[in-house]
Amino acid sequence: GHAEVIQIEFDEQQLPLTVLLDVFFSVHNPTTLNRQGADIGTQYRSVIFYHDTQQQQLAQAYIQTLNASSQWQQPIVTELSPLELFYAAESYHHDYYNQHPTQGYCQAVIQPKLMALQNQHPHLLKK
Repeated sequence: GHAEVIQIEFDEQQLPLTVLLDVFFSVHNPTTLNRQGADIGTQYRSVIFYHDTQQQQLAQAYIQTLNASSQWQQPIVTELSPLELFYAAESYHHDYYNQHPTQGYCQAVIQPKLMALQNQHPHLLKK
């Protein structure tokens, strides 16, 4: 029942949750159930684990806005769940892209997402 996710610690005054939601919904397909690209299984589901009611409400409102727009042709299936436990990935997963930039997955999947993110939110990525 685990999900492959990251936990982001941020200062709402410097980086509003709405910006993180923009990024989250622009770098993956939130309309496919239990799948991201070629990766299939419940661990690849689109999910947001929120820390408090405010985060939950902001995420719900953001999803409602996206569903009302024409950005996605299918309804968003992103799950919203309270964060109960978080386990860090094994160390070989940490900083994977920077450690393996020529690996096929990094070039075919991660690189295009980073380029899109750089175009949309250039101030979020380190040079």
